[in-house]
Amino acid sequence: MKYQYSDSVQITSHFNSTEFRCKCGKEHEFELNNNLVQKLEQLYAALNCSKIIVTSGFRCPAHDKAVKGSGTRQHTLGNAADICCYGQDGQPISSKVVCCKAQDIGFTGIANITAAYQYTHVDVRPNGKWYGDEVHGNSSVTDDFYKYFGGEDMKGIDVSVHNGDIDWQKVKADGIDFAIIRAGYGKLESQKDQKFEQNYAGAKAVSIPVGACWYSYAMTPEEAELEADVFLSVIKGKQFEMPVYFDLEEKKQFDLGKEQVSAIMRAFLKRVESAGYFVGLYGSASSLTTHTADDIKSWYTIWLAHWVDQTNYSGAYGIWQYSEKGKVAGISGNVDLDICYKDFPTTIKSKGLNGFGKAPAPAEEKSEDKRDEKVSERSTAAVPFSQLKSSVPAAVGSSALKFGTAQASTREPSGSATTSFQMG
Repeated sequence: MKYQYSDSVQITSHFNSTEFRCKCGKEHEFELNNNLVQKLEQLYAALNCSKIIVTSGFRCPAHDKAVKGSGTRQHTLGNAADICCYGQDGQPISSKVVCCKAQDIGFTGIANITAAYQYTHVDVRPNGKWYGDEVHGNSSVTDDFYKYFGGEDMKGIDVSVHNGDIDWQKVKADGIDFAIIRAGYGKLESQKDQKFEQNYAGAKAVSIPVGACWYSYAMTPEEAELEADVFLSVIKGKQFEMPVYFDLEEKKQFDLGKEQVSAIMRAFLKRVESAGYFVGLYGSASSLTTHTADDIKSWYTIWLAHWVDQTNYSGAYGIWQYSEKGKVAGISGNVDLDICYKDFPTTIKSKGLNGFGKAPAPAEEKSEDKRDEKVSERSTAAVPFSQLKSSVPAAVGSSALKFGTAQASTREPSGSATTSFQMG
């Protein structure tokens, strides 16, 4: 789209054409790629920004050279913007966070551009990708900002009664960093997972951080609240270093349609969150895409189930369940394998959630994943990326950690209850 210097066109809810005109101050016509503005709008929502300031948008060739550009690159084509994103607290969001979220959204050019990590370059170049860090050299420094800024990742498992008796000492020795344990299913206390207490005690005994999950059969928000109440009674008095999750995947539930499914999700998630828990949603790539409202995915941490080497799910997520056929010492048969990209234990403990004793702030006072240090999913602000724990599972190659790559997906959990959390 072409604009005149004097034009004032409201392009999207938060961006006007005047923000992108060249800073040279001279009358000029300028190009602006609409895809750039649309993705900036997505970034605004994903980070729950109070504002995004465009410090540099389109540049005429002369001005681009004046600021040490080549005079022919993405700014001169209207494909790029340098931005500073501000959170609801009025403070700049770290460029480390912005880079990771921009990667999730699909910007093809991204770079940190200041040593203070407050300003970020983003662009929508049509050919190839460039992920850079101009403080440490203008060359491409990574193909995954999560690994570049965060170090390595935690590897984990999720288990239920279906996994039988587990030797947690052997699990620990095999390099497992965390476990999500099914607490039960449905709306009756009798539906508590028969191995929950045993698994919780076993993991805790060897200092494996744990989370919990509740499998749903709810067909109404009211039934979801009953499930939440039972879940809370089952986990009462326990401490969870990892989030606690709502698992909805029955076909009959999805047949209700996105609006009703999302209402069921909200009812459960809000109920558990209000009780002082860091709560999240478990879902397949397809269910998250087609049956889950955007407000749920932006507010609650996501545990993605997608059994592929490279996921093409473009949304944000904190944990990725990438296989249901893993092999781990101490567990007979197959077990689900997961990768965690966030330092959940530090965040949860610091906020006194999940049984760690500090009263939580009211939910309405938190910004999007503001429980994750007021930033987007899979990232932290106050908690440095460097605190993320290490080790890529041996069952997955390094390519598995390149998010958003458009690989053909041949497998994922179906909409029916087919995962190890299922009550068969």
